[in-house]
Amino acid sequence: MKKNILIVLLVMMASPMFLLAQAKKQQGEYYQVTVYHFTNAEQADLLDTYLSKSYLPALHRQQVKSVGVFTPIANDTATDKRCYIIFPLRRAGSVEDIEQKLDKDAAYQASGRTFMDAAYDKPAFTRKEVILLKSFPLAPSMIVPKLQSPVADRVYELRSYESASEKIFRNKVQMFNEGDEIGLFNRLKFNAVFYASVIAGSRMPNLMYMTSFENMAERDAHWKAFGSDPQWKVLSAKPEYQHNVSRNETILMRARPYSDY
Repeated sequence: MKKNILIVLLVMMASPMFLLAQAKKQQGEYYQVTVYHFTNAEQADLLDTYLSKSYLPALHRQQVKSVGVFTPIANDTATDKRCYIIFPLRRAGSVEDIEQKLDKDAAYQASGRTFMDAAYDKPAFTRKEVILLKSFPLAPSMIVPKLQSPVADRVYELRSYESASEKIFRNKVQMFNEGDEIGLFNRLKFNAVFYASVIAGSRMPNLMYMTSFENMAERDAHWKAFGSDPQWKVLSAKPEYQHNVSRNETILMRARPYSDY
């Protein structure tokens, strides 16, 4: 019986579909992070309407799935308010492909007209930036979190780690992968959505990753456990991993009601 099971497994592993799936897993994927900057409630409403009624439906028509839309908790008091749209891509060139298809999508053009035709003296947003990322070797695919708490309670933590040079940046990426920092996050159940290197953006070299929690209390408890974990104490004390982050930006966010996750 065991021999027969082994034969079946070997046949499955040799199949083209299995090999294709494994190759895709090895190659990883890309992520597009779009950031809209805005200043007031009117712009916030325009952006919400555009994203929920036009942009996300258009992406879904293109089979772009797992589109997350988040706003920082700090938006309540910030002058420069932001909205983050994050989703996976099969390849880097998909960024241009998506834009070209949006230009030809009549439903998108019609439903998004108010946002896209905003006057120069009453803009729908102040600035827009697009960041392109490539998934880490040991975290090749996005994992959509299965949180159970009300959407308003959930916390999504987006971190950006900048390094002083490309060489030092690669050292920090290695710390996450071969150094098993990813494994530590997994063991402590941080519900990581993705880990990735920034390959195009305004602040490089850097990496970004996102974790998710049921609520703020759970988030704080997880980081407390992380800081005192013996594995982290050993890893963070290793001479080869010293001073590999020059700037850490931590953004605590809530998902919009229409976000895919």
